[in-house]
Amino acid sequence: MSAVATRVALLQMTSGIDPAGNAARVAAAAREAADGGAAMLFTPEMTNIIDRDRQRAARAIVGEDDDRVLAAAREAAQGCGLWIALGSLAIDRGDGRYANRAFVIDPAGAIRARYDKIHMFDVDLATGESWRESSAYAPGEDLAVVEHTPVGRLGLAICYDLRFPALFEALGQRRCDVIAIPAAFTVPTGQAHWHLLQRARAVEASAYVIAAAQVGRHEDGRETWGHSLVIDPWGEVLLDMGGADDGGRAGLGFAEIDLARVAEVRTQLPSLANRRPIAT
Repeated sequence: MSAVATRVALLQMTSGIDPAGNAARVAAAAREAADGGAAMLFTPEMTNIIDRDRQRAARAIVGEDDDRVLAAAREAAQGCGLWIALGSLAIDRGDGRYANRAFVIDPAGAIRARYDKIHMFDVDLATGESWRESSAYAPGEDLAVVEHTPVGRLGLAICYDLRFPALFEALGQRRCDVIAIPAAFTVPTGQAHWHLLQRARAVEASAYVIAAAQVGRHEDGRETWGHSLVIDPWGEVLLDMGGADDGGRAGLGFAEIDLARVAEVRTQLPSLANRRPIAT
């Protein structure tokens, strides 16, 4: 481990239906992260609300200027001198659709980047669960890479994006040092693919992956997989906060990010440099 490694914190959450309660949890986590020596806090997908009752949720999902969690995170970042990567918030776009939007906030409380989830989770699972994210959310179109964070060049993705290698190839070609992949994974898909895909994305991008996750049974009745992860560029799991299968709970975890490790892996296995275009 390099002497210049950066300490990060991950908030594993069980977000509820009330944004005010979720905002309080983020503010408390920021203080705890700063007290624990972290330079940056990462939160899961849908940090501000998880509520599959869309009529009820519509009363709580607002625009950026009115979102309680975004305001609390900006205030906490400034008060704690901490960077915060909000995994995503449900945001009202003002056009009848929502955005599943990630934010990166600097220690001055300024929003340094936004990323709207590109791939919508529209699936029917063998368990009988059916999800149609696109019925309420508009997909994003653009990559988001944030320069000069405490963890170097940070690329952003969200949950179901994990299943689309082209996105991570693009982030790898942008030479991201770390890729954030926050999530609210279902239990069946988490059991099957969560660790496998997160490790694969770290290896193919030769980058750290930081995946803060939702965990447990939520107020709206759904259950999420958990297992917030930090994975190094070689695919080694540095942090696993546990989940639905082994008693993992909401809370804060810490890990060290060593950017010298990124350079080392890219020298040993220069797959990004060796890539050749493939005709289709």
